[in-house]
Amino acid sequence: MGGMPMPSSILGSNDVSSLSLNPNSQSSFLASKPVSTKEKMKTVTPVKVQGDSLRTCSFNDSVQRVDIMMNTEGRPLNADVELWQGPDNAPQKMTVYLEDGSARPFCATIECPGSSNSICIRNTGHMEFPLTAGVSVDMIQSSRSPASILDETSSSRIVQGGAVYTSPFAPAVQSVQIMLKTDGRPMNVRVELLQGPNNVKQVMEIYSEDGKTRPFYGIIETQGSGNVVRIVNTSTVEFPLNAALEPYVVDESMTEGMSGDMNWS
Repeated sequence: MGGMPMPSSILGSNDVSSLSLNPNSQSSFLASKPVSTKEKMKTVTPVKVQGDSLRTCSFNDSVQRVDIMMNTEGRPLNADVELWQGPDNAPQKMTVYLEDGSARPFCATIECPGSSNSICIRNTGHMEFPLTAGVSVDMIQSSRSPASILDETSSSRIVQGGAVYTSPFAPAVQSVQIMLKTDGRPMNVRVELLQGPNNVKQVMEIYSEDGKTRPFYGIIETQGSGNVVRIVNTSTVEFPLNAALEPYVVDESMTEGMSGDMNWS
C-alpha cells in the first residue's frame, strides 16, 4: 500500500484504475456558507469503487490540497485512503469505517505539498459493498487551508500520547469540523463518532508522518441526538497532538434555548 500502483497481475484479484478529478472544482470546505457533505458530493464527479478494488488519482504540482468524499447507498463503508508521494512513500494514511455511508458520508481534506502526489482509495469491503468516491482540488497558491482557519479561529486542545478526550454536543449540530495536528512529529490518532453507549457510527484511524505539514481536517455528520466525538491519541506520551472541534452545520430551528458549544471532558 505504500507504493505506486502495480500491475493487476501482481495485485491478484484487486482492480486498479484511476479516479477522475473535477476539472473546475476547488476546495469545497472554503465555501462562504457551510453545506452538508451530501451537497458537496453533488459538486464532484462520482467514481464507483467496487469492493476489494483500488482506484488512484494523480494530479499536477499546482494542486495544494484535495478534498476526499466517499459514500454508499446505505450500506457500511470500509476503505483505506492514502497520499502517495513518489515510489514506496505514503506520508499520510487513513482507515475509514462508516456504519451507514448514506446517512454519514466521509469528507476530509488532504494537504499535498511538494510534487509527485497522488491519492489512493481502496475499498476493503466485500464485492457486495461498493462505494462512491469524489475528489476536488484547490489550486489557489495563496488560499488558506481549512485546517489552519479552524486552528486560528477556535480553541484547540492538547491531547497527550495515550490520552482520550470526548466532546458531546447538542442535537441541533448537524455536523462538526475537526482539525488534528502536531508540532512536526508523526501523528497517530483514532477518531470515533458514538451515538449512545458503545454505539460506534464512524471510525477514522489517521496517520501522518508530519502532523504540521500534513494536518488532518474533516467533516463528521452528526444527525440525531446523543452524539459524542471521541479522540484517542494512539501514539506514546512523546507524541502529543492538538485537536480543534467546532460545529459546522447547525439547524437554526433547533437552537432556541440551547447552546451548540462543545464541552470537552
